[in-house]
Amino acid sequence: MVQADADAPLLLQFDNNRLLMQLLGEHDRHLALIEDRVGVACVARGNQIVITGGAAERQIAALVLRDLYRQLQAKRPVGRAEVEGAIRMALGTIAGERVYSMTDERVQVQLSRRRIAPRSPVQAHYIEALRRDDLVFGLGPAGTGKTYLAVAVAASMLAEGRVDRLVLSRPAVEAGERLGFLPGDMREKVDPYLRPLYDALHDMFTGDQIARKLESGEIEVAPLAFMRGRTLRNAYVILDEAQNCTPMQMKMFLTRLGENSRMAVTGDPTQIDLPPGQKSGLNEAVDILHGVEGISMLRFTDADVVRHPMVGRIVRAYEARAAHEKR
Repeated sequence: MVQADADAPLLLQFDNNRLLMQLLGEHDRHLALIEDRVGVACVARGNQIVITGGAAERQIAALVLRDLYRQLQAKRPVGRAEVEGAIRMALGTIAGERVYSMTDERVQVQLSRRRIAPRSPVQAHYIEALRRDDLVFGLGPAGTGKTYLAVAVAASMLAEGRVDRLVLSRPAVEAGERLGFLPGDMREKVDPYLRPLYDALHDMFTGDQIARKLESGEIEVAPLAFMRGRTLRNAYVILDEAQNCTPMQMKMFLTRLGENSRMAVTGDPTQIDLPPGQKSGLNEAVDILHGVEGISMLRFTDADVVRHPMVGRIVRAYEARAAHEKR
């Protein structure tokens, strides 16, 4: 891969024509996406891609193409989601973030079923923090991978024998509903609240593995109320939807941390379903624990949304309305 002088178009050369075709995408749709997001023009000529545009934009596009090509060399598929992720990672380097790529082994999570890579610089920092620190807060809107990545890191540590158990919890409060009004026994009442955690687990383990680990106690999925009075040792503990905890519940949960255990707390401080006037334990904990040694707080924004692109636009629209109403 070579470059001409600083003012000339950037020329990238690729050795494997078969991988290059996958890199371009059907009808060059991957190139078109890079052009649209980065603000460059890309033309494929033989085994080369010619990039024209501003100097900084050319470098970003080159980072994206090289990153995606390395993924293909590693026999990993490249689709729209991977292209979007590589663009976010490259754009982060221009914004002053530490340089990462989606193929950076430092921030990848290897599981038996799949390899999980960050798709934004904040996700990369988050994975590092989840591996390094005893308590990590992941704060931000839906679709940014807060809970999914926490479960992935926890599952990898369980598989490596670094912890003995994976404990996943959520407060059973959603949009004003209460358990007493739901049909069925206690498990049938709480399972709908915990379903997103089961969904994440099914990406990490087979159904049979999950069933065995649930039966043996290696994996536990339980409502937050069930954490009271416990000390969780040799465990990776995740609290999801933490914005719906009361201050008392949050303090109770955080003080469950036992020897050789770690915690991840995830939530969106703007989406609180507690009764009117009830303070969120997540917001209080963020204020109280800011700057405490051994605690990391990662804040995600709409730029980190990795679901359908429409989700990011929806989040931005709601944030704009909220900002307007505060004026």
